[in-house]
Amino acid sequence: MTAPARTRTSADLIRAEEPVLAHNYHPLPVVVARAEGVWVEDVEGRRYLDMLAGYSALNFGHRHPALIEAAHRQLDQLTLTSRAFHNDKLARFAESLAELTGLDMVLPMNTGAEAVESGIKVARKWAYEVKGVPADQATIVVAADNFHGRTTTIVSFSTDESARAGFGPFTPGFRIVPYNDLAALEAAVDETTAAVLIEPIQGEAGVVIPDDGYLTGVRELTRRAGCLFIADEIQSGLGRTGRTLAVEHEAVVPDMLLLGKALGGGIVPVSAVVASREVLGVLRPGEHGSTFGGNPLAAAVGSAVVELLETGEFQCRATELGATLREGLAALEGRGVRGFRARGLWAGVDIDPAIGTGREISERLMREGILVKDTHGSTIRLAPPLTITDGELRAALGTLEKVLAEGA
Repeated sequence: MTAPARTRTSADLIRAEEPVLAHNYHPLPVVVARAEGVWVEDVEGRRYLDMLAGYSALNFGHRHPALIEAAHRQLDQLTLTSRAFHNDKLARFAESLAELTGLDMVLPMNTGAEAVESGIKVARKWAYEVKGVPADQATIVVAADNFHGRTTTIVSFSTDESARAGFGPFTPGFRIVPYNDLAALEAAVDETTAAVLIEPIQGEAGVVIPDDGYLTGVRELTRRAGCLFIADEIQSGLGRTGRTLAVEHEAVVPDMLLLGKALGGGIVPVSAVVASREVLGVLRPGEHGSTFGGNPLAAAVGSAVVELLETGEFQCRATELGATLREGLAALEGRGVRGFRARGLWAGVDIDPAIGTGREISERLMREGILVKDTHGSTIRLAPPLTITDGELRAALGTLEKVLAEGA
């Protein structure tokens, strides 16, 4: 009789990855095997409360029933045609997403970085064909400490040396100004400017929220200058901040939106460029594309995501539970928390370095059954699924309090 195969432990699986996976990530030492809602379980059966939600890709929790049903239903019908043909799910997805965002047209892609790259291409094409910028002279103004992705063009305008070092030569055509500085932005914009590309809230930088009026100022400045305002809402959008889009906190409508992460419901990668007809209308057949962009499985799941957002339930939950999050973090200031920035169910929390680095605090929380992730220095990010309950959120904050007290 053949002996049954030994079940691999978390330690086994982590060791097995070492020689065969590129070391482009430094994950926490937890091996997730199952998940439901806000909870995940490792291969040994230990349960953890997910307070990261896949960097907002899991806004609706793990395996949301409506999204799983939409995916299963489509898996039984059709998964891919490429854009060589039409499919019966794409029109509904584009119509519903355009209506949700208040814009006209949708360019479906797969990943967030693809959406950013596509937005850059469209902005340049628009600058040449509509604004009249001389060929190959278009510029795009971006903010320091941005995070828009990891492709060669995108890291060309990153100010994070860990993202840039060793990957040059870099793509020209970008001007970097300080975030939340309208005077610097205005000084950088000229007749060659195709667009201003910013995150309404800088996620990777530590959930950095600009001053009230900044987004309104960007909108007014770009309108005066005759260039596009591109809002990268890949992390901040789709309910995370208590509104469908973070720009709605200032009632601003950009010329172009970049969406991703939560648009795929944590099931399939789905991203999109959403813009006015004047802007996306510059693309013609053969000038841009994606084999998987707009595939019927992605369109079916994306449509189900839009349906969830149309009710307003998740935006309300983010607002109401966001108050609990802020209240809990405020109570920890001076007790291990040096400061925090929060909007909706999203917070960047600066830990006293004397207690530990962001990585160390994340590992201690993991051992207590809470999953978060660090960013720069001693900052951790909290972004639970919008399906979390008030009790679960308070329990997580209580665990953070315990970890900080033990480290003091």
